[in-house]
Amino acid sequence: MQGPNGEVNGYDVLIQVQEPSGSGNFETVASQRGVTFNETTAAIDMASKQRREYVGTPGRYNATVSMNSLYIPSSSGYTKIRTAMRSGTLVRLQRRQLGATLEAADAIVTSLSEDFPDQEAAVVSADFQITGPWA
Repeated sequence: MQGPNGEVNGYDVLIQVQEPSGSGNFETVASQRGVTFNETTAAIDMASKQRREYVGTPGRYNATVSMNSLYIPSSSGYTKIRTAMRSGTLVRLQRRQLGATLEAADAIVTSLSEDFPDQEAAVVSADFQITGPWA
């Protein structure tokens, strides 16, 4: 979404699950604007005992995504995310900006939190571990 001065104002992130038909198609079941992306690269120490200075090389890349207050338009969408969590089925996260897909990655649902207060809107939050590359 663009702000009033043309600046980019956040991303849309879609949560997609694979359709059970085996067609390879994905269905969008939830989306979120307030998303936290956390990416890290471990550093591997390549220094020898003969030198004091650190010599490093990039190691394992890790990415997680946290979404609070997910927008899930139907109860079946919630059920599909919960099923993926419980069965260990991968979901796909798609990062979009101004309606265009920037990148997508497969992910494991690592936590799912549900809050169903009496006479108020339900709130669902989820955390994801990216597996493989963003493409």
